[in-house]
Amino acid sequence: MRTSSNRRPSEIHSSFFSVAARRVLAVLSAAVFAVTGCGTPKAAPAVPNPEVEVATVLQKDVPIFSEWVATLDGYINAQIQPQVAGYVIRQTYKEGSFVRKGRILFQIDPRPFQALLDQAKAQLAQSQAQLGKTEMDVNRDTPLAKERAIAQSQLDNDVQAKQAAQAAVKAAEALVEQARLNLEFTDVKSLVDGIAGIAQVQIGNLVNPTTVLTTVSQVDPIKANFSISEQEYIHYADRINAQTQKEIPSGGPLFDLILADGSLYSHKGSALLTNRQVDTATGSIQIVCSFPNPKNELRPGQFGRLRAAPEVRNGALLVPQKAVTELQGTYQLAVVGADNKVSIRAIKVGDRVGPEWIVESGVKAGELVIVEGLQKVQNGSTVKMKQVRPARGD
Repeated sequence: MRTSSNRRPSEIHSSFFSVAARRVLAVLSAAVFAVTGCGTPKAAPAVPNPEVEVATVLQKDVPIFSEWVATLDGYINAQIQPQVAGYVIRQTYKEGSFVRKGRILFQIDPRPFQALLDQAKAQLAQSQAQLGKTEMDVNRDTPLAKERAIAQSQLDNDVQAKQAAQAAVKAAEALVEQARLNLEFTDVKSLVDGIAGIAQVQIGNLVNPTTVLTTVSQVDPIKANFSISEQEYIHYADRINAQTQKEIPSGGPLFDLILADGSLYSHKGSALLTNRQVDTATGSIQIVCSFPNPKNELRPGQFGRLRAAPEVRNGALLVPQKAVTELQGTYQLAVVGADNKVSIRAIKVGDRVGPEWIVESGVKAGELVIVEGLQKVQNGSTVKMKQVRPARGD
């Protein structure tokens, strides 16, 4: 066996070259493998379908509510004025309190009117005495005239005098009645049950029939006045006119009264009347409602908002307002089909009803519309429904 020390130089050189070559080839192979591996394109990971929240298109009868600003007014506002002139000597009511019809509110000095009544009674007594004398003259002269003991003309004069005395008695009785009424009018009374306002005069003031002493307002029920536009009146004219033909209006919508503090009044009101004309200055017509007011909580002059549903849309299609997208005056919905693909549809919208929106055209009842995740989708894309909102109740 030959050892390395016995090899020839040419063999040693060839062996070294073989080892070196193998090492170079290994390095080149690794480099080629690395280059080849880096250059091979990897498959892109799949993009997951966007998750969206959807709601069902509902179909049901929907009352269409409207609101109007209203001013409250007394059902009857009676201005209390004296019927005779004189000095106010007494105020017999508490301002702002409830008074009954016939309650004395003020008293005017009665003494001049008592004197006039006494004078009228005296004139009546005088007229009655004169009537008695003429009756005796007629009774005495009637048989004498039949016997031609006196001239017929004398009896005729007696009869005429009696008729004149009878007329004088009636005139005197009328004067007594007038004087008695004037004396009663010195007690100024309330004409209605209601809340009496602040007195406009003081004790000692000289008043006359044109003087307003105070105002008493009947507030149970109480009126609420509001106005609707001419266009609204034309729309509801048939129902308004049919209702106002009844002596006791009924069958119209009930009204809610929202007070100035935002609270809802506990009683509902009903339409009472419609004014006879459209205001040419504002183009509106006045409507009057009435509300029960058993505790006198409401007072004339208060402001509030009336809310009612004068019409009902039968079979209206409803979608959440969040599902509707407005773009340059047009409205769109993203509808998810049975294959989970999105269809962007142009729709025509109607009235808003709370959080819902009435859709006039573009969708059908039962279809699913996207309410959350609209920014993630486009027409034709596939989505994953994360949640289906439960059916909205009435």
